[in-house]
Amino acid sequence: MKSSANFYIEQLGLTAHVEGGAFKEIYRSPLVLPEHVLTPEHKGNRNAMTSIYFLLKYGDFSAFHRIASDELWHFYDGEPLCIYEINKEGILTRHLLGKNIAAGESLVVCITAGSWFGSRVEETDGYTLCGCSVAPGFDFEDFELADRITLKLQYPQHGNIIEALTR
Repeated sequence: MKSSANFYIEQLGLTAHVEGGAFKEIYRSPLVLPEHVLTPEHKGNRNAMTSIYFLLKYGDFSAFHRIASDELWHFYDGEPLCIYEINKEGILTRHLLGKNIAAGESLVVCITAGSWFGSRVEETDGYTLCGCSVAPGFDFEDFELADRITLKLQYPQHGNIIEALTR
């Protein structure tokens, strides 16, 4: 029997995420890294690693945002997830997180610290259940949600996807 998005939301206790989709933190390392060993973008001490479940349904999107740490995305179930990354040089990469490796999908995708990224399920009525692991660990102090106008001015060549993945 194929599970549904609502099944996972209910069974895993997922709640709405500010960037879109639903999530639940499942791990926060007890090891704390002091601020002086981190990058200037980290605003304080950070747990060594954090991890969440993340679910996105077709028609919703994870809005462009950036964080101060690298983020690994892990595919669990559902349809492929398109993750759009704009790196610090302005290069746009479309990552496909999914299980069909022969079709160019990847089970794990790494988003580099400081890159802008957003995602969506592009298969009608589909969903993606995945996990996100962040090291050094995630903290909302290091989170920046993109402003549509500012991001389009910075990267006008990517205006269409910025328009689609910002609120």
